[in-house]
Amino acid sequence: MSDRMRSYRGPAKALHWIVALLVVSTIPAGLVMVQDGIGRGLQDALFIYHKHVGVLILILVLVRLAYRLANPPPPLPDSVPPLQQRVAVATHWLLYAALLVMALSGYVRVVAGDFPIEFLDRLGVPPLVPANEALAETAKSIHAITRFALIPLVLMHIGAALFHAVVLKDGVFASMWPGRGASS
Repeated sequence: MSDRMRSYRGPAKALHWIVALLVVSTIPAGLVMVQDGIGRGLQDALFIYHKHVGVLILILVLVRLAYRLANPPPPLPDSVPPLQQRVAVATHWLLYAALLVMALSGYVRVVAGDFPIEFLDRLGVPPLVPANEALAETAKSIHAITRFALIPLVLMHIGAALFHAVVLKDGVFASMWPGRGASS
């Protein structure tokens, strides 16, 4: 393989950037919505946004994983040392795992806590877990703890992408950037 990386396919790029934007928007919403003194109206709006986008993230990450398994990503350029390649692969899988744990634990916390997910209710989607306060509290704890893994993983991913784009200029960032041609 040459030192330039082939590009990801369009669906992988679209799923990546949609999930990225949704995750980047839910992190501050989640951090702010639990603060005291922000006003009930804003707090309610943030809770509704956070839980609805969380369900959407869950669906999109599952679709993304299925797509990735059917369409493996292009190999990294030869200029990326083997250890960095292993770290990149591990970081991606840890990101997927953290996103799934966050989304699933958030869903379980809301539904087991007997709170609505309004758009699912309107669609007639029944709760997938029963109301159960102990389960809701466990899911709440898992959700809160997982943020300590997710946020650093997101920051590492962004930092690595910027390093490839600005310092190395090796095509890794460009391969996922929208608009670049499909993988050859």
